[in-house]
Amino acid sequence: MTQALVIDDNRSTADSLVRVLKALGVQARPAYGPGPAMALLRVETPDVIFLDINMPGVTGFDILGFVGREPRLVNVPVIICTSDDQPQTRTDAMKAGARDFLLKPVTVDALEQALKKLKLI
Repeated sequence: MTQALVIDDNRSTADSLVRVLKALGVQARPAYGPGPAMALLRVETPDVIFLDINMPGVTGFDILGFVGREPRLVNVPVIICTSDDQPQTRTDAMKAGARDFLLKPVTVDALEQALKKLKLI
């Protein structure tokens, strides 16, 4: 079963995404913000990461950079889930190594498509 890590500082957003992923047959767990996310990423290797960009302190771009530099995580696809619909944010995220970019609120169809594209469901 696919293991997903959902990183978002907004608990209700993270929990909602986890529920939808579970309905799609993905085992998902939330990390409420960058601190808990970094702690988990230091010891776990999920199959996919869903990542918010705009978080206080350490941003999604910082976490994306960490994932790209960590040999154990470098092949884990990262899907950005953000409300920031600026074209430059999308461009920057894809250049930094994100595999997909979804706008919040993320729909079930968009999640399913992203996971199928990565052959995770």
